[in-house]
Amino acid sequence: MDSLLSKIQNDLKDAQLSRDEIKVSTLRLLLSEIKNAEIAKGNSLSDQDIISIVSKELKKRKEAATSFASGGRTESAQKEESEATILEGYLPEQLSDEELTKIVESSITEAGATSIADMGKVMGIVIGKVAGKADGGKISALVKEKLTQ
Repeated sequence: MDSLLSKIQNDLKDAQLSRDEIKVSTLRLLLSEIKNAEIAKGNSLSDQDIISIVSKELKKRKEAATSFASGGRTESAQKEESEATILEGYLPEQLSDEELTKIVESSITEAGATSIADMGKVMGIVIGKVAGKADGGKISALVKEKLTQ
């Protein structure tokens, strides 16, 4: 059994024992998504696959929180934000802006990128290097900025 999957399952048990309803519901939904991905793949997932699923779920929560907040539903927005905070605990430590900038610059050089038309190549290289340690939107904005200079 994967170590990250075991950690999530153990945290779910602990949350159930401490009657932390938000954490229980968040982790149950996360485990459900992991199980669905395992079924789709046909075998067990690696920690990297699980990190990818956690990232997707985190993005969903952040987008929902923003939507709820702009719609005036602060209680729902706070619930989504607290779920996002729980999910962030299962992601690797995020890269600093300086580290990400260095990776983007080296990837641009590696790809031989000269214009915004090469953005796809550079994004593929960067995402392969950071593997869940940075937000895709942040990476995209940085790559675009560097290629338009």
